[in-house]
Formats: sequence, structure tokens, C-alpha cells
Amino acid sequence: MSDHKGARLLFDQLPPAETLIGDRGYDSNGLRDALSQRGIKPCIPSTKNRKQAIDYDKTLYKQRHKVENMFAKLKDWRRIAMRYDRCAHTFFAAICIAAAVLLYL
Repeated sequence: MSDHKGARLLFDQLPPAETLIGDRGYDSNGLRDALSQRGIKPCIPSTKNRKQAIDYDKTLYKQRHKVENMFAKLKDWRRIAMRYDRCAHTFFAAICIAAAVLLYL
């Protein structure tokens, strides 16, 4: 199932933003229209089966890769991937420590 169906459910929790960067799974006319109504510019590449491709900022989209790599490295820490900490503040502290170590290395 495509991600754009679940993304609409999270619109109420969406923080104020100028641009939403998403992968091809978020490409749908309905999602693009809903983002435009909120004043958010979509940076989403078109799916391969779309008849007419929609332009997007390729430079901005490449920066998305860096964020995904950081989350992948954080998930290598088992404590974070399995969320052993019960309290939110302890879990956040573990993420901060892991991020600091990963950025240092």
C-alpha cells in the first residue's frame, strides 16, 4: 500500500513547514492538493507510471538521503531500535547520546 493514504491521517499533527520532502510512495494528486491548501510545497518525485512527470527540487531531495542515513545508523543501536527505555525523556537522551557518538565518528 502506498504511503500517501496514511499520510493524510497525520495532517493534523503536521508542524508548520514550507516544504514536505517525500519519496515516490507519497506521489498522488490528492496529497499534493492537500499540501498546497496548507501552503506547503511538495518535493516529491513522480512515480514512474505517471503519464506527465511533475517537477521537483532535485537538490533539496538529495538532502533527504542524509536524514535517512542518520536514522539507519541510529537503528544500529539496539537500545534505540527496540526502545528499551520506558520513559520518553530517557529514550530521547539515548537518541542524543547515539547521535553525538555517530556524528563524532
